[in-house]
Amino acid sequence: MKKIFFFLFLLVVAAAPATAQKEYGLKFSSLISDNLTLENAIRLGLENNSNFLTAQQEIVIAEQKVNEAKFRYLPQLSLQGTATWFDLDYPMVLPDAVANRFLPGKILNDDNRFYGVGITATQYLYSGGRIHSTLKAARANLKQVQTRYETVKNQVVLDIKKSFTQLLFAQENLRLTENLCKQVQGWYKNTGDSWTQIKIKSLLAQLQNERAAAENTLTQARMAMLVSLNKELNSPLSVTGTFEPLQVAGDLALFNLWGTEFRPELKSAIYELELDNISIDLALSKRYPDVILNASYEKLGTQNLDDVNKQVSLAIRLPIPYNFSSQITQKRAEQRKSELKRALIEDQIRTQIARSFSNVLFWQKEALTRQLTFQELTTLFEKAAKNGSKSGSAPLEAAYAYLHTAQNYLLAVKENHIAKAELEWAIGKDIE
Repeated sequence: MKKIFFFLFLLVVAAAPATAQKEYGLKFSSLISDNLTLENAIRLGLENNSNFLTAQQEIVIAEQKVNEAKFRYLPQLSLQGTATWFDLDYPMVLPDAVANRFLPGKILNDDNRFYGVGITATQYLYSGGRIHSTLKAARANLKQVQTRYETVKNQVVLDIKKSFTQLLFAQENLRLTENLCKQVQGWYKNTGDSWTQIKIKSLLAQLQNERAAAENTLTQARMAMLVSLNKELNSPLSVTGTFEPLQVAGDLALFNLWGTEFRPELKSAIYELELDNISIDLALSKRYPDVILNASYEKLGTQNLDDVNKQVSLAIRLPIPYNFSSQITQKRAEQRKSELKRALIEDQIRTQIARSFSNVLFWQKEALTRQLTFQELTTLFEKAAKNGSKSGSAPLEAAYAYLHTAQNYLLAVKENHIAKAELEWAIGKDIE
């Protein structure tokens, strides 16, 4: 008896699942700092973005589904151990959960105990391609999940690039406005007639309004950046980077080619079409039979395990589904739907690239034009501020005009950076 229970215990331990689990997830080397560069902002934003982290876990799930599909090529093994006490007036068969064992009852056996241990192996020799198609479907699904991961990543990166540029613009705009307000404050006393003083005070008030607006713009831009980084809204934050016009090298034909190669949405549509093709193959495979090989070995008895049962079976099973033709029609319609969706996505990508490229060309030209004007006015303004007369309202009017010219230049640089980021998103890769 002790040997029987010890053997049953070993079977249970051998069949128990492992408790150790592998840790998954990509660890970013984010350099958390109050003064972030664009690269570190992107790293930190990805690390904190729940949609991006969810997409990572979807990849883990899809990878395990591929492993599960591979295991279907291997024999399905099961270990079974039973210890049964019974009081039967007539023989019975135990349920499938306890190995379908036959219990003789009192008619054939006076003992009320029965023990058994065994191993069973089931191997599909032929399945009409269903197992292979299942593995192909799992791999195609993994590729599609990976493209969704890239789609989420690109969208998060675009959002961070825009927020980063807005915050950099707001910092530059406030710095410019504050410096100009401090400079012109010391130019004037209560001089001139009353009409001139009214005009001067009005212009000074307008400059202060510009400074207040710049502070509010900075506050809103900082909040938007914190939202993009998924950090607390009261966290201190500033960014550092080069705020100058950017030039994009390349032409529309090249960017369209890159879009078809790198844009994850188009890849996802292609993998979806591949899944539909595999679904048709799976539906068609139901016309073919399964050839199954089954073997088992078990030791059983009432007092000991001296009795042995051995068997090898070869079975052919042909399913006869009633909805076979309707499934084929449905899968072909889904395939056609995926083809139309892929063509639509391809057209949308071309449109997005063309629109973004046109926007880039405009703003990089406009930024350079405004930069030249800004530099010329800066030289004249500094010369006039140093040597020119400060009487009357003309100097303040010139300072106010200079401020608007500078702000227009900063605005053009901001739009130039955002247009480049949108073009990079449209083609699916960064432009060096």
